[in-house]
Amino acid sequence: QVQLVESGGGSVQAGGSLRLSCVASGVTSSSRCMAWFRQAPGKEREGVANIDAPGRTSYVDSVKGRFTISKDNAKNTLDLQMNNLNPEDTATYYCAAGRGGGCTFTRTYFAWWGQGTQVTVSS
Repeated sequence: QVQLVESGGGSVQAGGSLRLSCVASGVTSSSRCMAWFRQAPGKEREGVANIDAPGRTSYVDSVKGRFTISKDNAKNTLDLQMNNLNPEDTATYYCAAGRGGGCTFTRTYFAWWGQGTQVTVSS
């Protein structure tokens, strides 16, 4: 049984930082695309960052230079370091595991999802 469990969300002021973590079980991060998505109230869920099996990363334009995705294959964990946060980053953040080793931001490619962790950024 696959399980993805996120942690690390919270409330910060604009300009602050947060680090999200995701622990995966039942799926191996070393062989799959792993990603972070987010969903703000009234908006569609969007891909934020992904990392493929070899470790190549990709980011949505709005977070480039501020967010960093990383994974620890030995621990089967996925992290998202978020710096210089702004109110537009407020959302529920989800960890997701893809069906294969290559990456995309297409939601249907991701077979497993965590329950989400809330990030709130105040101005």
